[in-house]
Amino acid sequence: MFYVSKICFMILMCCFSLINNVEAAEMKKAPINTVFEQGEPNPYGKFFTGQTYLTMLSNKDDVWNSSIGNVTFEPGARTNWHKHSGGQILLVLAGEGRYQEREGEIRILKAGDVVRIPLNVEHWHGAAPNSWFTHISVETNLPDNQTTWLEPVSDEEYK
Repeated sequence: MFYVSKICFMILMCCFSLINNVEAAEMKKAPINTVFEQGEPNPYGKFFTGQTYLTMLSNKDDVWNSSIGNVTFEPGARTNWHKHSGGQILLVLAGEGRYQEREGEIRILKAGDVVRIPLNVEHWHGAAPNSWFTHISVETNLPDNQTTWLEPVSDEEYK
């Protein structure tokens, strides 16, 4: 009986180990310096193409009237088209990214770039096809800044 219990225990431990390894495999670690913690899979992932990760550095509140998040994109990952009624500022930390306003040219982003996005301008941003990308997103003019999510960026638009 003791040996049967011991074998059952070992089988259960192996199963838990496999489950944990499967979960860990789904979240990749960026090979670039993300400065801040990479974060967990982005809870707003339904508004993105590809995998992204989010760490909130400062949540929206009544004191600072701003929301600041660290977003890490796997290669090829990008937001849907969207707009912010209060604007947005992106501070590029690492990797290579892309930014485009509707009907505009794609801008290549590198560490140290700052993107100031005016109120209600439809745009998207994300990683280059072959590079991880990390930026800080600053939501300005809260509490009234609302994000309106639009359609995904097509592969033709992304280029």
